[in-house]
Amino acid sequence: MHSANEVAPRDRFIQETGLASDLAQLVEPVLDSLGFRLVRIEISGRDGKTVQIMAERPDGSMTIDDCEAISKAISPLLDVQDIVTDSYRLEVSSPGIDRPLVRPSDFVDWAGSEAKIELKAPIEGRKRFRGRLEGFEDGEALVEVDLGEEGHKTIGLAVGLIASARLVLTDELIREALTRAKAAGKGNRQLGDGVEADPDELKTDDVEGL
Repeated sequence: MHSANEVAPRDRFIQETGLASDLAQLVEPVLDSLGFRLVRIEISGRDGKTVQIMAERPDGSMTIDDCEAISKAISPLLDVQDIVTDSYRLEVSSPGIDRPLVRPSDFVDWAGSEAKIELKAPIEGRKRFRGRLEGFEDGEALVEVDLGEEGHKTIGLAVGLIASARLVLTDELIREALTRAKAAGKGNRQLGDGVEADPDELKTDDVEGL
């Protein structure tokens, strides 16, 4: 059990590869020391070359000020280590509402929410699943899915088989995210500049692209 000020162990079961993996090994200790945990690192060709570092506090919160603090701490380190040889743009962000699920605790924290999961290899001819999260147990993510003629059943997907997993952006998820943000005393600033909405009135169309 971790207090709100402690950083959870590095228990991500979805790991980066190649250059992103090298960056993760360099960046993660810095995030730990600042009180954050790494969610994901992605390198894309958007805006030339973009290095996106997705992070959060142990309670799942992340403010614009947090992003700025991380950027200031990491930028000099990346410059000195020179791991990214080409010119690039550093982007630090929160996981977003339709967040990726990378830790066992994510499946517990967001139980009841809808998620999409893709496997590394098919199980009985199926690689993609979409359903309601039911938690995590014995090394497996529990998900209630529609199995056609068999109806809705809760299945367990071993974390070693999961290639990617993320929440599905729904009205219910948006309301839940806003409720959690307000309960944490962070307000709407976590969702992005200019987003001001009541949880009972906000719809998916209002936050597309955040």
